[in-house]
Parts: sequence; structure tokens; C-alpha cells
Amino acid sequence: MKKFELVYVCVEPLLPPLYGKVRRRLSAMVERQAEKPKLLDVGGRKSHYTIGIPAEVTVTDLPRQSEIQQKLNLGLTDQIISRQRMKRSNLSRLLYDDMTHSTLPTAAFDCVVSVEVLEHVEEDHLFVKEVYRVLKPGGVFLMTTPNGDFLKNTNPDHKRHYTRKQLHSLLQRYFGEANVEYAIKGGLWHSWGLRSWSPRRPIQTFLSMIGNGINLMQSSRSSLKNQARGTHHLIATARKRSDDDASLTVQADLRRVS
Repeated sequence: MKKFELVYVCVEPLLPPLYGKVRRRLSAMVERQAEKPKLLDVGGRKSHYTIGIPAEVTVTDLPRQSEIQQKLNLGLTDQIISRQRMKRSNLSRLLYDDMTHSTLPTAAFDCVVSVEVLEHVEEDHLFVKEVYRVLKPGGVFLMTTPNGDFLKNTNPDHKRHYTRKQLHSLLQRYFGEANVEYAIKGGLWHSWGLRSWSPRRPIQTFLSMIGNGINLMQSSRSSLKNQARGTHHLIATARKRSDDDASLTVQADLRRVS
């Protein structure tokens, strides 16, 4: 790993715990693979949760164009692509792509991850359908999104916040196997942890570290996965049917372009 990656792994317990949770799940998935897997991160930009994952990582995102994207620091830019290539060792490609109408090949990836992205997508069913298409048979989709059973939608770029039932229904529409859990406890420590780090604001940075460390311990309880109230995220896994054959793939492609 490069210097940036080593530093990130060391300080990860002091960062917001969602990314760490995703990275640990990705690590467990990759360990089960006989060969080095191909991993796609949709909407990841900097893709911190794939740091240290022994996989060929492709990152895709929409180009940063709109005023809302600029304001909320969303989307991919040439500058981000250049910086990430210098800082990361396992990124094989960083591409501009729209997962609702993706140009990526069919059955190309062992795993697709998408962290806090689906709530930004108007045509969410097309997004999930395309994820299904680009996954290999038996491949896994791992995603997170705000918990609509608890959090009100106040973000100007969020199209919706899913309830657990709604997200499960959407994933099962395309995947034969899906699981949705609640994750990351809210409250005082969680809000402290979301404060930005800055060398000009050492007290704020220290409080953010403390908040994230405590929030990490709070969010590690196994009972949290069934606790709707007080949790801020949904984390879901869905597996593509392993019995998909070439004819099914062709049918999916025909439906996609029709």
C-alpha cells in the first residue's frame, strides 16, 4: 500500500464508522474469492472504503457539472481522478459513467459497491437493474443509503429516503437474494464525528475523532441491525443468481436497450 493508504487504515477508527463497516464487509467478501476479484465502486469518487482491499477496483461516477453537485461536493472531476491515481495502489480505472445507462460490459465484476448513492438517483430501478447486469453470476451488490424509517429527507439532492421494506422490495425485484439491515447509531457522538477535520481547527478535529471513536463502539452492537429508531443508515447485500446463463444475459441486454 502507498503512504496515504497506510495512514488512512491507521486512522480509520477515528473516522465516521460507516466507511469502516463497508470496508470490513468488502474484505470478508474478497477473502472468499479464489482469484483476485474485480470490484466496481459506483459513485465512489475517492472510494476510501476500498483502500487495502486486494482487488482490481474500478470507480465510476457522474461528472461534476450542476450547481448542486458543486455545492455538495458530488461527482467526479479530472482533478480527483489524477489525485486518486497518485494516492492509491489498487485502483485500476476511474471512469465517468451513468449507472442508469451504463457503458460497462455485462457480467464483468465479482462485486459492486455503492455507498450513499442510490438516494441521489431518480431512476433507481434502472440503477439496480444495471448493477445486476454488470455483475457476474453469483456476484454480490453491497450498498448503503440513509435510513428512511428514521431520517427525514432534507437534502436538496436526495430523491428519496428508503424504508427498510422499500429497499428490500427494490433489490428483490432483480436479485433472488437480498438482506437489508439498519446501521450506525445517531445521537451526540455521531454528530460530533461528522465535523470536518482541519489543522486550523484542532479542537474541532479532536472532538470529531472522539465522537467517531465512541460512535464506532456504539454502532458495533449486533442488535442495532434490527433497530429502526435512532439509526442513520441502511446497509444491504444482494446476490446475483449463480445459475444465470448466456441466454439470460442476452435477454437482460435486450430489455435494457428496448
